[in-house]
Amino acid sequence: MMDKKIQEAFDQIQVEDRLKDKTKAYIVKQTKNYTKSKQFHFYRLIPLAVSLILLIIGGYWLYFVPTVAISVDINPSIELGINRFNQVVSVDSYNDDGKSLLESLDLKYRDYQDAIDSIINNDQVIAYLSNDEVMTICVIGDENNQSNQILANLETVTNDQSNTYCYHTNHHEVNDAHELGLSYGKYHAYLKLQELDPSITINDVQNMSMKEIHHLIESLTSSNGSAESGESSEHGHHHGQHHE
Repeated sequence: MMDKKIQEAFDQIQVEDRLKDKTKAYIVKQTKNYTKSKQFHFYRLIPLAVSLILLIIGGYWLYFVPTVAISVDINPSIELGINRFNQVVSVDSYNDDGKSLLESLDLKYRDYQDAIDSIINNDQVIAYLSNDEVMTICVIGDENNQSNQILANLETVTNDQSNTYCYHTNHHEVNDAHELGLSYGKYHAYLKLQELDPSITINDVQNMSMKEIHHLIESLTSSNGSAESGESSEHGHHHGQHHE
């Protein structure tokens, strides 16, 4: 009888040991499966992470890369880079007066129309225009809806401004202007002067106001017997009254 009880106890211990082993094996198996499952989900996240990075890069490119530039020249010479959403994403000055003007204004990340309004209504610019200075505003970009719309809006905004001319050009000549240290507005005037007087240099133009440049163009045109004057050949896009 005692031997039977001992045997039953021993059998129970063996059953419990087998149960423990099975339980341990099950836990190990489940843990491994869990780890594999976690690893699987991690690898599935890689394409998502790559897509997110590309989206961020693409968003940066869409927002911060200018598609159009606006060159504003009086005596201050500045250029605004405009993105596809019509926001100002870059500002550059091409002379000391331009640098001073930009330092007095907060133009970046604003709608270009607000930026142009701020420039036109700036005390320094008002003083120039009241002194019979000439202001040119050039829209630089491909011939597309954005460029055409910006030009039309600027012509409307400056319609009542005397001595103000708006016109459009493409990007081709702009790099040449920047390599010479000029805004496109002054470079355009320089090319006109060069046609009339090849002795005109970059330094001559760089130190002249747009009023002085226009007067010189008119003087040279008159002396050469041409019927053209001032901005009359600005691609058909100009307006304003030029007072002498």
